[in-house]
Amino acid sequence: MHNIRTYNALSAKGLSRFSTDKYQVSEDCLAPDAYMLRSHKLHTERVPDSLLAVARAGAGVNNIPVADYTEQGIVVFNTPGANANAVKELIVAGLLLGSRDIYGGMNYVQRLSEMDDGVEMGKLLEKEKKRFAGTEITGKTLGVVGLGAIGSIIANLGLELGMNVVGFDPAISVEAAWQLSSRVERMENLEALLARADFVTLHVPAIPATKHLINAKTLGGMKKTAKILNFAREEIVSTQDMVVALDSGVIAGYISDFPAPELIGRKDVLLMPHIGASTAEAEENCAVMAADQLKDFLENGNIYNSVNYPPTKMGRNGGSRITFSNNNVPKVLGSVLSILAEANLNVVDMVNKSRGEIAYNIIDIEGDIDSNLQAQIVAVEGVMRVRLI
Repeated sequence: MHNIRTYNALSAKGLSRFSTDKYQVSEDCLAPDAYMLRSHKLHTERVPDSLLAVARAGAGVNNIPVADYTEQGIVVFNTPGANANAVKELIVAGLLLGSRDIYGGMNYVQRLSEMDDGVEMGKLLEKEKKRFAGTEITGKTLGVVGLGAIGSIIANLGLELGMNVVGFDPAISVEAAWQLSSRVERMENLEALLARADFVTLHVPAIPATKHLINAKTLGGMKKTAKILNFAREEIVSTQDMVVALDSGVIAGYISDFPAPELIGRKDVLLMPHIGASTAEAEENCAVMAADQLKDFLENGNIYNSVNYPPTKMGRNGGSRITFSNNNVPKVLGSVLSILAEANLNVVDMVNKSRGEIAYNIIDIEGDIDSNLQAQIVAVEGVMRVRLI
Protein backbone atom coordinates (compact mmCIF):
# COMPACT_ATOMS: atom_id res chain seq x y z
CA MET A 1 0.00 0.00 0.00
CA HIS A 2 1.36 3.42 -1.02
CA ASN A 3 0.55 6.62 0.86
CA ILE A 4 -0.04 9.84 -1.10
CA ARG A 5 -0.23 13.16 0.73
CA THR A 6 -2.14 15.83 -1.18
CA TYR A 7 -1.97 19.61 -0.99
CA ASN A 8 -4.33 22.16 -2.56
CA ALA A 9 -7.62 21.34 -4.27
CA LEU A 10 -6.82 18.66 -6.83
CA SER A 11 -9.12 17.36 -9.53
CA ALA A 12 -11.18 14.38 -8.43
CA LYS A 13 -10.58 12.86 -11.87
CA GLY A 14 -6.85 12.82 -11.18
CA LEU A 15 -7.16 11.46 -7.64
CA SER A 16 -9.45 8.69 -8.87
CA ARG A 17 -6.47 7.22 -10.75
CA PHE A 18 -5.22 5.89 -7.40
CA SER A 19 -7.06 2.63 -6.74
CA THR A 20 -8.14 2.14 -3.13
CA ASP A 21 -6.62 -1.35 -2.96
CA LYS A 22 -3.11 -0.01 -3.62
CA TYR A 23 -3.17 3.59 -2.41
CA GLN A 24 -4.21 5.66 0.57
CA VAL A 25 -4.70 9.29 -0.41
CA SER A 26 -5.17 12.01 2.20
CA GLU A 27 -4.06 15.49 3.24
CA ASP A 28 -2.50 14.34 6.51
CA CYS A 29 -0.92 10.89 6.11
CA LEU A 30 2.08 10.56 8.45
CA ALA A 31 4.48 8.52 6.32
CA PRO A 32 3.86 9.59 2.70
CA ASP A 33 5.60 7.85 -0.16
CA ALA A 34 4.73 10.80 -2.40
CA TYR A 35 3.30 14.30 -2.44
CA MET A 36 0.86 15.56 -5.05
CA LEU A 37 0.23 19.31 -5.17
CA ARG A 38 -0.34 22.43 -7.22
CA SER A 39 0.93 25.72 -5.75
CA HIS A 40 1.61 24.80 -2.12
CA LYS A 41 5.13 25.90 -1.09
CA LEU A 42 7.34 23.11 0.24
CA HIS A 43 10.50 25.08 1.00
CA THR A 44 9.87 25.19 4.76
CA GLU A 45 8.26 21.75 5.09
CA ARG A 46 10.08 19.02 7.00
CA VAL A 47 10.89 16.15 4.65
CA PRO A 48 9.75 12.76 5.98
CA ASP A 49 12.19 9.86 5.56
CA SER A 50 9.51 7.94 3.64
CA LEU A 51 9.21 10.51 0.83
CA LEU A 52 10.21 9.14 -2.58
CA ALA A 53 8.60 11.52 -5.06
CA VAL A 54 6.73 14.79 -5.53
CA ALA A 55 4.36 15.48 -8.42
CA ARG A 56 3.38 19.04 -9.29
CA ALA A 57 0.09 19.28 -11.20
CA GLY A 58 1.44 22.08 -13.38
CA ALA A 59 4.60 23.05 -15.22
CA GLY A 60 6.47 25.37 -12.86
CA VAL A 61 8.25 23.92 -9.82
CA ASN A 62 9.52 27.08 -8.10
CA ASN A 63 7.38 26.14 -5.07
CA ILE A 64 9.49 22.99 -4.59
CA PRO A 65 13.09 22.90 -3.27
CA VAL A 66 14.25 20.78 -6.18
CA ALA A 67 17.98 20.91 -5.44
CA ASP A 68 17.48 19.79 -1.83
CA TYR A 69 15.17 16.99 -2.88
CA THR A 70 17.62 15.81 -5.52
CA GLU A 71 20.35 15.37 -2.90
CA GLN A 72 17.94 13.24 -0.86
CA GLY A 73 17.06 10.99 -3.79
CA ILE A 74 13.55 12.39 -4.17
CA VAL A 75 12.21 12.54 -7.73
CA VAL A 76 10.28 15.69 -8.69
CA PHE A 77 7.72 15.47 -11.49
CA ASN A 78 5.81 18.17 -13.34
CA THR A 79 3.16 18.06 -16.08
CA PRO A 80 4.44 19.96 -19.13
CA GLY A 81 1.84 20.49 -21.82
CA ALA A 82 -1.14 19.31 -19.76
CA ASN A 83 -2.47 22.88 -19.57
CA ALA A 84 -1.24 23.86 -23.03
CA ASN A 85 -4.67 24.32 -24.60
CA ALA A 86 -5.88 26.56 -21.77
CA VAL A 87 -2.80 28.77 -22.08
CA LYS A 88 -3.04 28.76 -25.87
CA GLU A 89 -6.62 30.04 -25.83
CA LEU A 90 -5.79 32.79 -23.35
CA ILE A 91 -2.85 33.92 -25.48
CA VAL A 92 -5.18 34.21 -28.47
CA ALA A 93 -7.36 36.45 -26.30
CA GLY A 94 -4.28 38.43 -25.27
CA LEU A 95 -3.22 38.95 -28.88
CA LEU A 96 -6.66 40.20 -29.88
CA LEU A 97 -7.06 42.40 -26.80
CA GLY A 98 -3.61 43.80 -27.44
CA SER A 99 -4.19 44.60 -31.10
CA ARG A 100 -7.67 46.12 -30.83
CA ASP A 101 -9.04 48.17 -27.94
CA ILE A 102 -11.78 45.66 -27.19
CA TYR A 103 -11.45 46.15 -23.44
CA GLY A 104 -11.71 49.94 -23.71
CA GLY A 105 -14.70 49.68 -26.01
CA MET A 106 -16.57 47.31 -23.68
CA ASN A 107 -15.91 49.58 -20.70
CA TYR A 108 -17.18 52.56 -22.68
CA VAL A 109 -20.43 50.77 -23.51
CA GLN A 110 -20.98 49.88 -19.85
CA ARG A 111 -20.75 53.56 -18.93
CA LEU A 112 -23.79 54.22 -21.14
CA SER A 113 -26.07 52.24 -18.85
CA GLU A 114 -28.19 55.32 -18.00
CA MET A 115 -29.12 55.99 -21.62
CA ASP A 116 -32.65 54.73 -22.35
CA ASP A 117 -32.92 55.82 -25.97
CA GLY A 118 -31.63 53.05 -28.21
CA VAL A 119 -31.57 55.27 -31.31
CA GLU A 120 -29.49 57.93 -29.59
CA MET A 121 -27.17 55.30 -28.17
CA GLY A 122 -26.66 53.86 -31.65
CA LYS A 123 -25.77 57.31 -33.04
CA LEU A 124 -23.34 57.94 -30.19
CA LEU A 125 -21.62 54.57 -30.61
CA GLU A 126 -21.30 55.07 -34.35
CA LYS A 127 -19.63 58.42 -33.68
CA GLU A 128 -17.31 57.21 -30.93
CA LYS A 129 -16.28 53.74 -32.16
CA LYS A 130 -13.24 55.12 -33.97
CA ARG A 131 -11.74 55.75 -30.52
CA PHE A 132 -11.38 51.98 -30.10
CA ALA A 133 -10.05 51.09 -33.53
CA GLY A 134 -6.97 48.90 -33.69
CA THR A 135 -5.02 46.73 -36.08
CA GLU A 136 -5.34 43.14 -37.26
CA ILE A 137 -2.85 40.48 -36.21
CA THR A 138 -2.78 38.88 -39.68
CA GLY A 139 0.51 39.73 -41.31
CA LYS A 140 2.14 40.81 -38.06
CA THR A 141 5.22 39.05 -36.67
CA LEU A 142 4.87 36.93 -33.56
CA GLY A 143 8.03 36.19 -31.62
CA VAL A 144 7.91 33.06 -29.43
CA VAL A 145 10.57 32.85 -26.73
CA GLY A 146 10.80 29.23 -25.60
CA LEU A 147 9.69 26.46 -27.95
CA GLY A 148 8.77 23.73 -25.50
CA ALA A 149 5.41 22.00 -25.02
CA ILE A 150 3.41 25.24 -24.98
CA GLY A 151 5.69 27.49 -27.03
CA SER A 152 5.67 25.15 -30.03
CA ILE A 153 1.87 25.03 -29.96
CA ILE A 154 1.68 28.84 -29.84
CA ALA A 155 4.14 29.15 -32.71
CA ASN A 156 2.06 26.85 -34.90
CA LEU A 157 -1.11 28.66 -33.86
CA GLY A 158 0.39 32.00 -34.90
CA LEU A 159 0.88 30.61 -38.39
CA GLU A 160 -2.75 29.47 -38.50
CA LEU A 161 -3.80 33.01 -37.54
CA GLY A 162 -1.93 34.36 -40.56
CA MET A 163 1.02 35.74 -38.62
CA ASN A 164 4.68 35.50 -39.47
CA VAL A 165 6.33 33.55 -36.65
CA VAL A 166 9.91 33.68 -35.41
CA GLY A 167 11.12 31.57 -32.49
CA PHE A 168 14.09 31.33 -30.17
CA ASP A 169 15.05 28.50 -27.83
CA PRO A 170 18.71 27.59 -27.26
CA ALA A 171 17.77 24.24 -25.75
CA ILE A 172 14.82 23.04 -27.83
CA SER A 173 14.09 19.34 -27.32
CA VAL A 174 13.85 16.84 -30.17
CA GLU A 175 10.19 16.21 -29.29
CA ALA A 176 9.32 19.92 -29.45
CA ALA A 177 11.26 20.31 -32.71
CA TRP A 178 9.18 17.57 -34.32
CA GLN A 179 5.99 19.40 -33.31
CA LEU A 180 7.18 22.72 -34.72
CA SER A 181 6.17 23.77 -38.23
CA SER A 182 9.01 24.26 -40.69
CA ARG A 183 7.52 27.69 -41.42
CA VAL A 184 8.57 28.95 -37.99
CA GLU A 185 11.82 30.86 -38.52
CA ARG A 186 14.44 29.99 -35.92
CA MET A 187 16.34 33.02 -34.60
CA GLU A 188 19.96 32.75 -33.46
CA ASN A 189 19.49 34.83 -30.31
CA LEU A 190 16.90 36.66 -28.23
CA GLU A 191 17.95 40.10 -29.42
CA ALA A 192 17.35 39.20 -33.06
CA LEU A 193 13.86 37.94 -32.22
CA LEU A 194 12.92 41.03 -30.21
CA ALA A 195 14.03 43.33 -33.02
CA ARG A 196 11.73 41.56 -35.52
CA ALA A 197 8.56 40.96 -33.54
CA ASP A 198 5.36 42.99 -33.30
CA PHE A 199 4.18 40.74 -30.48
CA VAL A 200 6.44 38.71 -28.19
CA THR A 201 5.08 35.84 -26.11
CA LEU A 202 7.19 34.25 -23.37
CA HIS A 203 7.28 30.49 -22.67
CA VAL A 204 10.39 29.78 -20.62
CA PRO A 205 10.62 28.34 -17.07
CA ALA A 206 11.43 30.44 -14.03
CA ILE A 207 15.06 29.53 -13.38
CA PRO A 208 18.04 31.73 -12.44
CA ALA A 209 19.06 32.04 -16.09
CA THR A 210 15.65 33.48 -17.09
CA LYS A 211 15.11 35.88 -14.18
CA HIS A 212 14.52 39.35 -15.69
CA LEU A 213 15.22 37.99 -19.16
CA ILE A 214 13.14 40.94 -20.32
CA ASN A 215 14.91 44.00 -18.92
CA ALA A 216 15.98 47.51 -19.87
CA LYS A 217 18.61 46.24 -22.29
CA THR A 218 16.42 43.70 -24.12
CA LEU A 219 13.43 46.06 -24.18
CA GLY A 220 15.60 48.72 -25.76
CA GLY A 221 16.07 46.61 -28.89
CA MET A 222 12.36 46.24 -29.66
CA LYS A 223 10.05 48.12 -32.01
CA LYS A 224 8.29 51.09 -30.41
CA THR A 225 4.98 49.58 -31.55
CA ALA A 226 5.69 46.12 -30.09
CA LYS A 227 3.84 44.47 -27.21
CA ILE A 228 4.91 41.71 -24.85
CA LEU A 229 2.69 38.89 -23.55
CA ASN A 230 3.77 37.17 -20.34
CA PHE A 231 1.74 34.10 -19.39
CA ALA A 232 4.79 32.16 -18.20
CA ARG A 233 6.19 33.49 -14.91
CA GLU A 234 6.22 36.94 -13.31
CA GLU A 235 9.96 37.06 -12.62
CA ILE A 236 10.90 36.59 -16.29
CA VAL A 237 10.06 40.28 -16.82
CA SER A 238 11.58 43.08 -14.75
CA THR A 239 8.49 45.03 -13.71
CA GLN A 240 10.54 48.13 -12.92
CA ASP A 241 12.22 48.12 -16.32
CA MET A 242 8.87 47.48 -18.02
CA VAL A 243 7.33 50.55 -16.37
CA VAL A 244 10.26 52.72 -17.48
CA ALA A 245 10.04 51.35 -21.04
CA LEU A 246 6.31 52.05 -21.24
CA ASP A 247 6.68 55.53 -19.75
CA SER A 248 9.38 56.44 -22.26
CA GLY A 249 7.66 54.91 -25.28
CA VAL A 250 10.30 52.23 -25.82
CA ILE A 251 7.51 49.70 -26.42
CA ALA A 252 3.74 50.08 -26.81
CA GLY A 253 2.19 47.65 -24.36
CA TYR A 254 2.36 44.79 -21.89
CA ILE A 255 -0.18 41.97 -21.46
CA SER A 256 0.41 39.85 -18.39
CA ASP A 257 -1.14 37.18 -16.21
CA PHE A 258 0.84 38.51 -13.23
CA PRO A 259 -0.50 41.79 -11.83
CA ALA A 260 1.83 44.09 -9.89
CA PRO A 261 0.87 47.35 -8.12
CA GLU A 262 3.09 49.41 -10.44
CA LEU A 263 1.19 48.17 -13.50
CA ILE A 264 -2.40 48.62 -12.37
CA GLY A 265 -4.39 51.47 -13.90
CA ARG A 266 -2.19 51.92 -16.98
CA LYS A 267 -3.88 52.17 -20.38
CA ASP A 268 -0.91 50.46 -22.02
CA VAL A 269 -1.11 47.40 -19.76
CA LEU A 270 -3.68 44.59 -19.72
CA LEU A 271 -3.62 42.43 -16.59
CA MET A 272 -5.30 39.13 -15.79
CA PRO A 273 -5.49 37.40 -12.36
CA HIS A 274 -3.13 34.48 -13.08
CA ILE A 275 -5.76 32.46 -14.94
CA GLY A 276 -3.57 30.94 -17.66
CA ALA A 277 -4.30 27.36 -16.63
CA SER A 278 -7.56 28.01 -14.81
CA THR A 279 -9.95 25.83 -16.75
CA ALA A 280 -11.66 22.69 -15.54
CA GLU A 281 -10.08 20.75 -18.39
CA ALA A 282 -6.54 21.95 -17.65
CA GLU A 283 -6.82 21.14 -13.95
CA GLU A 284 -8.08 17.66 -14.79
CA ASN A 285 -5.34 17.05 -17.37
CA CYS A 286 -2.60 18.16 -14.96
CA ALA A 287 -3.92 16.04 -12.10
CA VAL A 288 -4.33 12.95 -14.28
CA MET A 289 -0.81 13.28 -15.70
CA ALA A 290 0.69 13.84 -12.24
CA ALA A 291 -1.13 10.84 -10.79
CA ASP A 292 -0.14 8.54 -13.65
CA GLN A 293 3.51 9.55 -13.31
CA LEU A 294 3.49 8.84 -9.58
CA LYS A 295 1.82 5.48 -10.11
CA ASP A 296 4.33 4.31 -12.70
CA PHE A 297 7.20 5.42 -10.50
CA LEU A 298 5.91 3.86 -7.29
CA GLU A 299 4.80 0.60 -8.92
CA ASN A 300 7.53 0.17 -11.54
CA GLY A 301 10.29 2.67 -10.82
CA ASN A 302 9.81 4.37 -14.20
CA ILE A 303 10.52 8.09 -14.53
CA TYR A 304 9.23 10.54 -17.13
CA ASN A 305 8.56 14.27 -16.95
CA SER A 306 10.94 14.67 -14.04
CA VAL A 307 12.71 18.00 -13.60
CA ASN A 308 15.65 16.57 -11.67
CA TYR A 309 16.08 12.90 -12.71
CA PRO A 310 16.72 11.39 -16.16
CA PRO A 311 13.82 9.89 -18.11
CA THR A 312 14.13 6.16 -17.43
CA LYS A 313 11.64 3.50 -18.46
CA MET A 314 11.76 -0.28 -18.71
CA GLY A 315 8.97 -2.80 -19.14
CA ARG A 316 8.56 -5.48 -16.49
CA ASN A 317 10.41 -8.67 -17.41
CA GLY A 318 9.40 -10.90 -14.55
CA GLY A 319 11.38 -11.59 -11.40
CA SER A 320 12.20 -8.81 -8.93
CA ARG A 321 13.07 -5.19 -9.58
CA ILE A 322 15.71 -3.00 -7.94
CA THR A 323 15.97 0.72 -8.60
CA PHE A 324 18.63 3.01 -7.23
CA SER A 325 19.90 6.53 -7.70
CA ASN A 326 23.50 7.54 -7.27
CA ASN A 327 26.06 10.24 -7.84
CA ASN A 328 27.06 10.12 -11.50
CA VAL A 329 30.60 8.85 -10.91
CA PRO A 330 32.48 5.76 -12.16
CA LYS A 331 32.30 2.27 -10.58
CA VAL A 332 28.97 2.64 -8.74
CA LEU A 333 26.97 0.50 -11.16
CA GLY A 334 29.79 -2.04 -11.37
CA SER A 335 29.87 -2.35 -7.58
CA VAL A 336 26.13 -2.98 -7.44
CA LEU A 337 26.32 -5.60 -10.19
CA SER A 338 29.15 -7.33 -8.28
CA ILE A 339 26.91 -7.55 -5.21
CA LEU A 340 24.20 -9.20 -7.30
CA ALA A 341 26.72 -11.62 -8.80
CA GLU A 342 28.05 -12.58 -5.36
CA ALA A 343 24.49 -13.38 -4.34
CA ASN A 344 24.13 -15.61 -7.45
CA LEU A 345 21.37 -13.38 -8.83
CA ASN A 346 21.05 -13.26 -12.61
CA VAL A 347 20.25 -9.92 -14.24
CA VAL A 348 17.36 -10.27 -16.69
CA ASP A 349 17.38 -6.68 -17.96
CA MET A 350 18.62 -3.29 -16.89
CA VAL A 351 18.75 0.37 -17.86
CA ASN A 352 21.10 3.10 -16.65
CA LYS A 353 20.52 6.80 -17.34
CA SER A 354 22.21 9.96 -16.15
CA ARG A 355 21.35 13.63 -15.91
CA GLY A 356 24.10 15.96 -14.82
CA GLU A 357 25.41 14.78 -11.46
CA ILE A 358 22.63 12.19 -10.96
CA ALA A 359 22.35 8.65 -12.33
CA TYR A 360 19.33 6.37 -12.07
CA ASN A 361 19.13 2.61 -12.61
CA ILE A 362 16.45 -0.04 -13.04
CA ILE A 363 17.52 -3.70 -12.77
CA ASP A 364 15.31 -6.77 -13.11
CA ILE A 365 16.71 -9.99 -11.66
CA GLU A 366 15.59 -13.60 -11.48
CA GLY A 367 14.36 -14.79 -8.11
CA ASP A 368 13.70 -12.92 -4.90
CA ILE A 369 15.72 -10.23 -3.20
CA ASP A 370 15.69 -9.27 0.47
CA SER A 371 16.40 -6.34 2.75
CA ASN A 372 19.94 -7.61 3.44
CA LEU A 373 20.79 -7.18 -0.24
CA GLN A 374 19.23 -3.73 -0.19
CA ALA A 375 21.45 -2.78 2.76
CA GLN A 376 24.55 -3.91 0.86
CA ILE A 377 23.63 -1.72 -2.11
CA VAL A 378 22.89 1.25 0.13
CA ALA A 379 26.39 0.88 1.58
CA VAL A 380 28.04 1.34 -1.84
CA GLU A 381 29.79 4.71 -1.97
CA GLY A 382 27.81 7.14 -4.12
CA VAL A 383 24.44 5.36 -3.84
CA MET A 384 21.67 7.73 -2.70
CA ARG A 385 18.41 5.77 -2.64
CA VAL A 386 17.53 2.10 -3.19
CA ARG A 387 14.11 0.54 -3.69
CA LEU A 388 12.98 -3.07 -3.97
CA ILE A 389 9.83 -3.28 -6.10
